[in-house]
Amino acid sequence: MNERDSRKPLRFGGVALAVIILVGSFMPQLSRAQEGQSVRLHAAGSLKATMTEMAQAFAASSGIRVEPVFSSSGLLRERFEKGEGGDVFASADMGNPLKLREEGKSGSVVLFARNRLCAVLRPGLSLAPDTLLAAMLDPRVKLGTSTPKADPSGDYAWEVFRKADAVEPGARAKLEAKALQLTGGPTSAQAPVDMNPYAWHLKEGRADLFLAYCTGGREVVTQLPGASMIALPAALATGADYGLTVLKGADAARANALVLFILSAEGQKILARYGFDAPLL
Repeated sequence: MNERDSRKPLRFGGVALAVIILVGSFMPQLSRAQEGQSVRLHAAGSLKATMTEMAQAFAASSGIRVEPVFSSSGLLRERFEKGEGGDVFASADMGNPLKLREEGKSGSVVLFARNRLCAVLRPGLSLAPDTLLAAMLDPRVKLGTSTPKADPSGDYAWEVFRKADAVEPGARAKLEAKALQLTGGPTSAQAPVDMNPYAWHLKEGRADLFLAYCTGGREVVTQLPGASMIALPAALATGADYGLTVLKGADAARANALVLFILSAEGQKILARYGFDAPLL
């Protein structure tokens, strides 16, 4: 593989087993001395529940503790660029880990999960996919998003706005102007630790509908009685590819062991249980 090809993210199709063998061939074998040691995992906030269970399952099978840090992917990348150490970075997009790769701060980037954007609605608001854009454009409706650049969820929302312009000319500018960037930024208000941030903002009346990950929307529906979630119409549908990379300076054995666990059937089943599209299943 030449240098140009090595910068491309690995994507999975029908040859997933070959990819696993390829990655595994470069993984140092764990020794008994590794048991009781730890590996640092920095992961997107949308992965918090998933990676918490993942960390517990990995520790049970390997004897290696996982020290997780959760935040917006763009903010995590900035922390690495400023010199913060880590072992594994699980991002809600491909762009942030690829930028670290280009800067020589991480290794290859692997696509390990997919998500989608949905519309999450406050209690009492009833919409269908074909009426969603009109509601988003309605000046009376408070439209919540995450913060672009800091959080990929915000970037994906802006992609929805770009697509909306093809449906209704001028929609993009209107949506960008009215969107309330409530989550994911360096100064965003923090939800209570036991509450989904989208559910919190909807409950407090800061937004009537939120463009958010479908996985997060599932949590909202369980935490906020009366809230609902709908799919985006086909013309606005936007997916999210999640990238995984090992950071430079990481303990290779422990970091690669965690990566392979995430890519394993057990790890992919955990992702699927939380609503992610798991590309290796």
